[in-house]
Amino acid sequence: MPTFMIKTFGCKTNQTESAVMEEKLLQAGFSAAKNVSECDYYIFNSCAVTLEAEKKLLQAVKSFKHNNPQTKIILSGCYAQLHKDEKNPLFDKIFGIYEKPDIVKIIENDTKITVSDINSHKDFRYEKLSNFNRTRATIKIQDGCNNRCSYCTICIARGLSRSCKTEDVIEQINTLSDNGYNEIVLTGIHVGQWGLDFSPKKSFLDLLKEIEKTSIKTYRIGSLDPNEITDELIDFLKKSEKFCPHFHLSLQSLCDKTLKNMNRHYGFEKIKNVVEKLNSSFENVFLGTDIIVGFPQETEEDFNTTFERLKELPLSQIHVFPYSARPNTVAAKMDGQIPQAEKHRRMSLVKEVSEEKHLEFLKKNIGSRFFVTVEKNPDKKTGLYKAVTPNYIKVFFEGTPDIKNKYVQIQIKSVDENSHNVFAETL
Repeated sequence: MPTFMIKTFGCKTNQTESAVMEEKLLQAGFSAAKNVSECDYYIFNSCAVTLEAEKKLLQAVKSFKHNNPQTKIILSGCYAQLHKDEKNPLFDKIFGIYEKPDIVKIIENDTKITVSDINSHKDFRYEKLSNFNRTRATIKIQDGCNNRCSYCTICIARGLSRSCKTEDVIEQINTLSDNGYNEIVLTGIHVGQWGLDFSPKKSFLDLLKEIEKTSIKTYRIGSLDPNEITDELIDFLKKSEKFCPHFHLSLQSLCDKTLKNMNRHYGFEKIKNVVEKLNSSFENVFLGTDIIVGFPQETEEDFNTTFERLKELPLSQIHVFPYSARPNTVAAKMDGQIPQAEKHRRMSLVKEVSEEKHLEFLKKNIGSRFFVTVEKNPDKKTGLYKAVTPNYIKVFFEGTPDIKNKYVQIQIKSVDENSHNVFAETL
């Protein structure tokens, strides 16, 4: 019986696609290897969102190849899609984004490269999952992106936005709920564009209204940009008893000039309006965001504009990245590229603000009570059981083995200011 292992890089969408591949292989009689030395096939499900992501992938592959020369190495994911024409001796097989559910056929045939033109696929490829290897199940509701941000290659790797049919999303949720999952995460490359490819068009809110009717206890949503967070959406989510008050906002900058250069279709006033509405509409809401620093032509004044506005906005956490030039993008050809050292200086400043904001947010929640799903395994460092609150706080607490995967109520008691660990007790 052939054995396999899958290493996943990047986003929650990739994690869901890895789960699909794993289920397909197990159904076909393959066995999940317990350690690398027993592995016949090692599958790298890759990311290519930044140059650093590509470097980490190739370093991991080279290291693996050196230590395990007998194992067949298979590559999929965004890196495979973007670099399909490169002959790389590191890989025994390469296959693309759309071909992931065909993993069994790909392993069994003699073709080395199976990467189709992603833009030739107009429909979402739905593959139902019975189980997920995490406490919270992630459901892929959408793929691709219609935006053409000047720095991004993911739209090239993933193609145009394609939406999972409403009935398929509901079927997937009901299956997971029946199999004991209490919480799902809706993910995709650009979830806010769900339904735009249907005829007639539907909105993301249309889907959420149907999800509310299912038996799932709670759900989270993936990244949204400010234009997708309407007053109607906020009003609906405020009344929901299933929605987790956890938003991740895809902002990238708070400087209008930089946003225009990035080809983002909003300005700071729109951002400010949305953030303030969310903050006032939900109690102790988690508001996270992504910020890119060192974008071409981002002057010191431009950066300071973003930096000062970040300090002012009621955000809970900031994921900051240095701009990474990607091939075949407009931004890579722009004048005014910023030196690496300056990018990292700016990134360090934003990280400090993020740390302060996150600690402030955590402390604000001391004394709060939440219902949470207990994760399957205790934390290795603390030995305590753990869970994630609806507003995205990882909490640690004492418990016995029978508490695993149970839906329990906890109360936050304290926050460690150094580690940002949050400790709670069950009620």
